Amino acid sequence: MKHTLSVLVEDEAGVLSRIAGLFARRGFNIESLAVGPTEQSGISRITMVVPGDNRTIEQLTKQLYKLVNILKVHDVTNIPSVERELMLLKIHASKEFRSSILEIVNIFRAHVVDIAKTSLILEVTGDPGKIVALEQLLSQYGIVEIARTGKISLTRTSNVNTELLRNSTSIYNNILLER
Repeated sequence: MKHTLSVLVEDEAGVLSRIAGLFARRGFNIESLAVGPTEQSGISRITMVVPGDNRTIEQLTKQLYKLVNILKVHDVTNIPSVERELMLLKIHASKEFRSSILEIVNIFRAHVVDIAKTSLILEVTGDPGKIVALEQLLSQYGIVEIARTGKISLTRTSNVNTELLRNSTSIYNNILLER
C-alpha cells in the first residue's frame, strides 16, 4: 500500500539530504516528493508518497523523529484530505487530431500553455487520479514528455471525505440506473 506522509521540518540546509539518507539506508523508495514553505517562517512541509505496510510506515515514522530538524510526521493516508499534483505534458498534436485533444483538455479543465505546429504543452492540476486518467487518454496521440510534481496534501478541517462522497454518489447513481 502507498502511504502519504506529511513531514514538518525546520527549513535548514541538509534536512532533505538526511531524510533521503535514512530512506536509502533502510532500503525504502520515495515514489513522490514535494517540498515547500509553510505558513510559518523557517518551517517547510515535505509531502512524500512511500510504499509499505502500516508496520513499516510506523517504524519509518519513528526513525524520522530521531533525525534533527524533524518537527512532526503525520501519515495522512486514511485521513480526509485535499490532494493535488501538477503535470506538464507535451503531446503530438497534428491538425487532424488537435480538436479531439482540445475536447479532452476542456473536459479535464487543463490548459494549453504552449502551441507549435505539431505539438501542444498542457498544464493540468488535480488529484492524482485525474492526472493519471488524462495521461492515459492522451497517450493514444503520442506523449513526447511529461513533468509531474509530487503530491501535496492538507488534511480537511471539515473531516469530509470526498472519496466516500464520490463512492456513495456512484452507488446512488447505479441504484437509479437499475430502476
